[in-house]
Amino acid sequence: MLYIIGLGLADEKDISAKGLEVVRRADRVYLEAYTAVLLVEQSVLEAYYGRPVILADREMVESKSDEILAGADEKDVAFLVVGDPFSATTHTDLALRCRQNDPPISIRTFPNASILTAVGATGLSLYNFGQTVSMVFFTETWKPASFYDRIAENASLGLHTLVLLDIKVKEPNLQAMARGKIIYEPPRFMTVAQCASQMLEIDEERKQGICGKDSLAVGVARLGSDNQEIVAGTIEELTNADLGNPLHSLVLCGKKMHEMEWEYVRGFAIDQTKFDSIWKRDYAGHN
Repeated sequence: MLYIIGLGLADEKDISAKGLEVVRRADRVYLEAYTAVLLVEQSVLEAYYGRPVILADREMVESKSDEILAGADEKDVAFLVVGDPFSATTHTDLALRCRQNDPPISIRTFPNASILTAVGATGLSLYNFGQTVSMVFFTETWKPASFYDRIAENASLGLHTLVLLDIKVKEPNLQAMARGKIIYEPPRFMTVAQCASQMLEIDEERKQGICGKDSLAVGVARLGSDNQEIVAGTIEELTNADLGNPLHSLVLCGKKMHEMEWEYVRGFAIDQTKFDSIWKRDYAGHN
């Protein structure tokens, strides 16, 4: 059987008791390590679980899944996922391969906290969120703006938008690849400030004011950990926000932000007076 086990968001102790039981008896244990990362090293997990963990990078999961699934029709294989098992489509694809295997491989999943639910710590109601979007690192020649259209659709309904920020783990250096060498770039994690700057850049091009300088937003970092950070303000203010170490996410507030949501979020504001003024001018009364 393949067990897809959610690890939660912070450290080795966020795994469920049921999930931990499976990990300690499974024939092999894999850790998916590219759609998200825990806030502790692999060695910490291994010490807590009392057994070795095989790191499953993008290449292994997407191109060599047969190695992960080998023998899983007869033995127990644990596949560990940061957050919740099905927060990323990669894991749905792995489950489909189990169904299509000959013979089929049984699957069991253990859910856990993910950013999709933990973002409720901002005080913004999960019922008032629209489509989740992703923000990738811009380059000088590549600045994809499809996220803006999804945000615009959410904004038309007055809904909040959760923006998931890009991470680069074990990314090959393209110049080295062109010379026939495999060299990996150092890990990179997008910050709230970088995301806010890129949002402003596209908004200035589109001139729709969907995520303009005075749009209210909330930046979060390391949700679920002992040192989580939540900061609220305008998009412009968040371009200078320092929330420390990864992982970061950003929420663009919808115009239907309820008074109770405002009351809670304002407690995280960089400039509470400014935050209140913009909310009363642009957001209050849109429910």
